[in-house]
Amino acid sequence: MSQKFADTTESDAENTLEALVTPDLRGQRLDQACAQLFPDFSRARLQGWIRDGSLLLNGGQAKGKDKVLGGETLTLNAEVEDVHHWDAEAIALDILYEDEALLVVNKPVGLVVHPAAGNRSGTLLNGLLHHCPALRQVPRAGIVHRLDKDTSGLMVVAKTLDSHLDLVEQLRQKTVSRIYQAVVYGVVTAGGAVDEPLGRHPVHRTRRAISHAADARDAVTHYRVLAKFRSHTHVQCQLETGRTHQIRVHMAHIGFPLVGDPVYGGRPRIPKGAAPALIQYLNEFKRQALHAWQLGLVHPVTGEDMAWQAELPEDIVQLLNLLEQDNAI
Repeated sequence: MSQKFADTTESDAENTLEALVTPDLRGQRLDQACAQLFPDFSRARLQGWIRDGSLLLNGGQAKGKDKVLGGETLTLNAEVEDVHHWDAEAIALDILYEDEALLVVNKPVGLVVHPAAGNRSGTLLNGLLHHCPALRQVPRAGIVHRLDKDTSGLMVVAKTLDSHLDLVEQLRQKTVSRIYQAVVYGVVTAGGAVDEPLGRHPVHRTRRAISHAADARDAVTHYRVLAKFRSHTHVQCQLETGRTHQIRVHMAHIGFPLVGDPVYGGRPRIPKGAAPALIQYLNEFKRQALHAWQLGLVHPVTGEDMAWQAELPEDIVQLLNLLEQDNAI
C-alpha cells in the first residue's frame, strides 16, 4: 500500500491523504476498501466524506457502493481532529521497549487509549504526548491499534510517520502477531478457530455482533486451552484479524464468554459447591478477564523479527489461583 500524508501545522486541521487501491481489494465496495486503507477513521466517517466529495476516487466523486478494480488512487481532503488540540499529561507508562522508531507499552486495566467526547484527558494518548512530544507529528500520536479500556496488555506505538505507515501495513497484511490470554465460563474441550464476520449490533450500536451484512468485516480468532477447571477454562487466543471486541464476541458466540465481561458475558456462573472466596471474587470481577499477553512484529527500520510478553495482571492471577483451589474440591 502506498499512503502519503501532507504536512500539517497547528492551525491547519485539514489533512490530505492518498492511498493506492491494492489488487487484493479488487471487487470490494469503495467504502469497504477505504476502511482498510484509512484505518485511523471509522467507516461511518469515511462514508460521510465519500458522500460530500471529500474522499475522491481517481480525482472524481464516487459512491460508497461502487466497486474498486485495483490501481485507483484515493485522495482524502477532510477536516480531522487535530492532534495539537490534545493535551500532554504526565501519566505513568509501563514501557517495555523503546527506540527511535517505536515503543511497546503494557497498558493497565482502566486506562482509555484515545480521547473521545466526554473523555478528553487521562488517556494513553495524553500520556504518550507527554513522554514523546514528537508524536504530535504522527497520526493519532502513533497509535496503530487499540485495546478496550478494561483489557490490559501490550500495544505498539509508532514514533515516526514511516514507522506508522509500515506498522499499519503489517496490521493490514495480518503479519503482526497478537496473542491474548483469557478466562472464560465453561469447560473448553479443545482448541479451534472462530471464523465469523463482525458488524455493529442491530440494536445496541456501541456493541459488535456476528453479522453477514454487506458492511460486516471478516474476523478470525484462533484459540487453545491452557488449563481446565471445574466450570471455567484458561485459554489463549490469537488474532488473525483485529476487529473491535473480536475475542469477546467470538468466544461468547461459541458459548464460552469471558469472565467478568459486562457486555457479552452475562451473569456470573458460579460452580456448584464453590468456596466463598471464589464466589465473592467471581461476583466482584467486573471487567473482562482478557490480557494482551504477547506481541510480535517486524521492526519497521531494521527488518528484525521482534516479540514481547507482558505478565498477567494481578486480578487474573488471583482468579486463576482461586479456580485452581476450586479444582481440588
